[in-house]
Amino acid sequence: MRSFLRSFLVASVVALAGCSDTTLAEPQAVVSLSFLRAEPDPVSGGRIVDEHGREVLLRGVNVNSFAEYWRGNEFPTTFPFAESDAERMSEIGWNVVRLLLSWSRVEPEPGVYDHAYVDQIEGAVRVLARHGVYSIIDLHQDAWTATLAARPDEVCEPPSELALGWDGAPAWATFDGDRDRCILGGTRETSPAVVSSWDSFLGNEEGPGGVGLRTRYAQMLGHLSARFANEPAVAGYDIINEPWALSPPQQEGLSALYSESLAAIRAAERAVGGPPHLVLFEPPSLWSAIGFGPPLDFDRDDDVVYAPHIYTGGFSGTPITRGAFETAVREAAGFGGAPVLSGEWGTSPSRAGPGGDGYFLDHQSLQDDFHVSATLWTWRESCGDPHKVSDARNGANPPVPWGEFEVDCFTNEVLGERRLLVRDLSWAYPRAAPGSLESTRYDAATGRLDVLGSGAAVGTELVVFYPAGKHGMPEVSGTGLRDLETLDGPGEAVYVVGWTTAGDWSLRAE
Repeated sequence: MRSFLRSFLVASVVALAGCSDTTLAEPQAVVSLSFLRAEPDPVSGGRIVDEHGREVLLRGVNVNSFAEYWRGNEFPTTFPFAESDAERMSEIGWNVVRLLLSWSRVEPEPGVYDHAYVDQIEGAVRVLARHGVYSIIDLHQDAWTATLAARPDEVCEPPSELALGWDGAPAWATFDGDRDRCILGGTRETSPAVVSSWDSFLGNEEGPGGVGLRTRYAQMLGHLSARFANEPAVAGYDIINEPWALSPPQQEGLSALYSESLAAIRAAERAVGGPPHLVLFEPPSLWSAIGFGPPLDFDRDDDVVYAPHIYTGGFSGTPITRGAFETAVREAAGFGGAPVLSGEWGTSPSRAGPGGDGYFLDHQSLQDDFHVSATLWTWRESCGDPHKVSDARNGANPPVPWGEFEVDCFTNEVLGERRLLVRDLSWAYPRAAPGSLESTRYDAATGRLDVLGSGAAVGTELVVFYPAGKHGMPEVSGTGLRDLETLDGPGEAVYVVGWTTAGDWSLRAE
């Protein structure tokens, strides 16, 4: 217990000493964060592991506070991110945030980086780290950019309709061929201007200064990774969100983008003496909608993570399926058995709680079954977000924001936390499992958690998050473990800890 608590306090004091933007009255008990790496396994599935060789499940949420969205109504497009958000996330049990960045803000002019913006991102990373939460730096885009909304005089022939703007690339990197800004079937990427922009980007068309657009993008990622190369609280980088790459030339360009971006990240890390971070790569954007399949393979190392968005059933109101996870793991085997992290998942908040259909619970149970990490979409959604503008245009009056907070879309006022949803999402799981995690099963109704591990080095620490606020203080027992105990965690949660005495071990909390 003493060494565990000492690591809590040392991690907190160091984090506080390195940050002056927000101060706490006293050091808070948080789990220390270490550099992560991937261990691929094409047979049993890859794992994410920490510096102690423990398998790490990353569970968390997306935060869009730093994204640059098109503005389509009178409301701000995002809500600001605060220390209280990070604190609440840790209380729910999350240990990672997928932190959305916009290329348009990182590099507003060709080769010119906005250091103040990256400073903001670094500040958010440190705030999250103070509460034991990793950050994934996500280069986000939707329908390529905020600048491709329909022009004021745009005419779209039915059944097509005017395109909204979204987020992502700067205007200087948007080569749309002056094509129409109309969409079909409500699919934002069907805009000819968006498709043309993707063709130009993935084809590495020459841009300002005679530099290819894809080349510029990889250089931008290198710039970011140099900034965070020695930061253990950054779990890794998601190269690009939901790429539009359906045609063979686009798929080849996407493979080249992944190769070039990974090379730029690794070169930047080496240049400043940093260890390799995880690099996440995604399939094309229609993966969960039509089962499009994985991207083409690319030049890679072992520290890559396959990151499809497992939204199956999320938009249609149908159940999440086991097959969606089987597909993700099977496709990851084609990349050497990379670990899987679902960068986005979720559904309407109305499906949570006793009156819901169990979608959130079922999804998390499948995450456990397949040892998949995941980040929920999303934390707090503004009524000015293009997603909500789109919902309103399609007849939602008012639209209902996703996320853990009720928001009144007549005023954009945050009304409070969705307690039933948060209860469903507060999930018992091993944060750091010695050796290999064989299984983890949590009954959200009774509070029983069973975890099995194997191949552990003797004397390795196990750390488990348990939502005692839901179930009360657990009774804990186990095999192959010594000094099992519960320690106060964030809010009403506890951490169950122990040290291995054998390679195979088991834990029960109930």
